[in-house]
Formats: sequence, C-alpha cells, structure tokens
Amino acid sequence: MNGPARITAFAVTLAGMVLAMSGCDQLAARDQLNKGVEAYKSAHYEEAIGHFQRATQLDPNLPMAKTYLATALAQNVVPGLNTAENLKTAQQSVDIFKEVLAKDPNDVNSLKQVAGIYFSIANPSDHQKWLDNLKNAKEWQQKVLAADPKDPEAAYTVGVIDWMEAHSNLLSALQAAGLNDDGEGNLKAPKKVMDPLKAENGPLVDEALQYLNQAVANRANYEEAMTYINLAYRAKANNDYDSPNAVKADLASAREWTAKAMDTRKKNEEKKNQGPGGITIDSSGNLK
Repeated sequence: MNGPARITAFAVTLAGMVLAMSGCDQLAARDQLNKGVEAYKSAHYEEAIGHFQRATQLDPNLPMAKTYLATALAQNVVPGLNTAENLKTAQQSVDIFKEVLAKDPNDVNSLKQVAGIYFSIANPSDHQKWLDNLKNAKEWQQKVLAADPKDPEAAYTVGVIDWMEAHSNLLSALQAAGLNDDGEGNLKAPKKVMDPLKAENGPLVDEALQYLNQAVANRANYEEAMTYINLAYRAKANNDYDSPNAVKADLASAREWTAKAMDTRKKNEEKKNQGPGGITIDSSGNLK
C-alpha cells in the first residue's frame, strides 16, 4: 500500500473510532441522565446533580440535560440564606438556565425558574441586595408574561413584589417618625411623612393592583392573589391619606377582597376534600 493510501485508510479508521467513541459517550450520557432523574425523584439532589453534570460533559447536546442540572441545582438553593456557597449554587443554576434560554428564549419553565431563584435568595437583612433580587425576580416574571400573558402565577408574583417594596417603604418612613403602621391608612401620620411616601409608592401600588387583578382574571379561585389585593388596597389608602373619602373607599375594597379570599379559600378546601363521586374500589379491591 502506497503512502497516500495508508494515510487515507488510517483517517477512515480514526474517523470510525471517533464515531464509535462518540456513540458510547452518548449512551453513557443517557444512562447518567436516567440515573439523575431517579435520584431527583428520590430527593437525592446532590447525587442527581452529579449525574446530570456527567451527562452534560459526556454529551453537551443531550436534550433536557442542562435543564435537569439547573433544576437540581435550584432545588439545593436554601431560601433566604446569604452564604457564599448558597449564592454560588443559585448563580450556577441561573447561568445554566440562561444557556438553555439562549437556544429557546420563550422556554417558560426556565424563565420561571430563574425568577424563582432570585425571589428565593432575597434576604431583607441586606436591604439593597433584597431590593436588587426582588427587581430581578420581577423582571424575569415579566419575561414569563411576555411569553405567556395569561400565566396567573407570574402576574401574582409581580404584584406581590410591588406590594413588598411599597410596604417596606411605608414601614421605613413611619419608623423614622416614631410611628407604627395602623393598617387603616395612617391618617394620623404627619404630611411631611406621607407626601414623599405617596410619590414613591403610588406607581408601585397601582402596578400591584393591576397585576394581582390580572392573576385573578386568569385564575378565578386564586385566593392568595385576593389576599394581596386586600393588602394593596390598604397600601393605596396610605397614598390617599389626604382624601378621607378615598381612604374610606380603599378600606371598603380591602375588606371586600378579604371576604372574597375567605370565601374562595372555603370553596377551595371543600373542593379539595371532595373525593370522586359514585362507587369506587380501593387498592384491596373493596367497594367504597
């Protein structure tokens, strides 16, 4: 065999070996992915992370491997814990979800997961970081709504974040003046306290009501959203402090939504406790 022929033969053999190795890696990657799923189902998240990491290393293009890895990492994030290790895990998860979103920007699951991670690590002990994380969570939930405008949970979370920020502003302003929140519009608070607060909280409260009502419009039995609509109207009463009639109307709306939330909670519980109607058979084959 002449030189060029030997080189060609070697190249073909080498290519075959590479393809064979690639095929083996793909099979091994799928095996690791399956093992990771089983570990995750058993709540063994550290083990699942290890399997998913090996799967992505063996086959970077394996469908869902990165999503599973990012999800397992997110499951390991401890809410409100600001240790370096916990924040590192959170950032790793966010970064991998962003890789998934680079290929599919409208992947609602990944958008929600990123929003949830930022909300989870928001810790009020560091006010500025708390605000930053809430802002990030809000922005990612708004991306969810851009992909799915009728998602009730995303709208609910945006409304809750707006209320949280407005309530924090209220408490800070009142405490600086030696006052406590009375939950009824704080009509006794001085104008010099309430004027700046109205300018700061007005847009937040209006937006909170907009998104919370949107959540209820898309999920009629959303009792949690109804509860926060009550709170948002109480926040609105603070903004309307200079109009007693407006405060009265806000508080009436708040009480109305409290009643709706309680009634809806009762109905939800009744529905939850209702088993399937008619005759059923239990696992032992007995009629019930």
